[in-house]
Amino acid sequence: MSDQLLCIFESIMIVTALSMDAFVASFAYGTNKVKIPFLSVTIINVICSSILAISLFFGTIIKNFVPESFTHIICFLILFFLGIYKLADSIVSTITKRKNIRKNISFNMLSLNINTSISSNKEEENYDTKSKILMPLEAVSLSIALSLDGLAVGIGAALVNSNSVQIVLFSLVSDMIAVMLGCFIGNKIAEKISFNLSWLSGLLLIILSFLKI
Repeated sequence: MSDQLLCIFESIMIVTALSMDAFVASFAYGTNKVKIPFLSVTIINVICSSILAISLFFGTIIKNFVPESFTHIICFLILFFLGIYKLADSIVSTITKRKNIRKNISFNMLSLNINTSISSNKEEENYDTKSKILMPLEAVSLSIALSLDGLAVGIGAALVNSNSVQIVLFSLVSDMIAVMLGCFIGNKIAEKISFNLSWLSGLLLIILSFLKI
């Protein structure tokens, strides 16, 4: 495989791993018949890609102060342990679903009082039943939460000279597709089929970490 094709392959794996969270979150909204208008999709896409771009930028600065012999090790550790965390989180989510565990969460973000509920029963999940629409301000909070993984992955990728421009461009496309497709599928088949794809993000990050060695 040529260096150019390998670079493209790595960029696709990075954005695919990151966009899986957006897909799963949008799928969850879709299962509850919550619509995500194009404005909210755009907000999620722009914020997630912008934070990824910022992390890539800082990664290029940090690598100037890190010995080259350590950059691949640091990148491997960031991607590998983040992948392990994502896999573990997926396993815990599956276990709580089977045991019908419910937990209420309340927190403040950007001066917004956010209340949500984690439950194994889709019927019990707490969404805005009046509007059934993900509003722009809610999309901002959601996109910030989805961007946290991108901070670590972006810095790790930049340390080993990944194509930052290519990654950001791919991210702008993949995030939008992930949100729209996730919501669409959730609306169409959630009542008949239940599946968890959050583990795929962790698996992709682990594979990517070994490619960086």
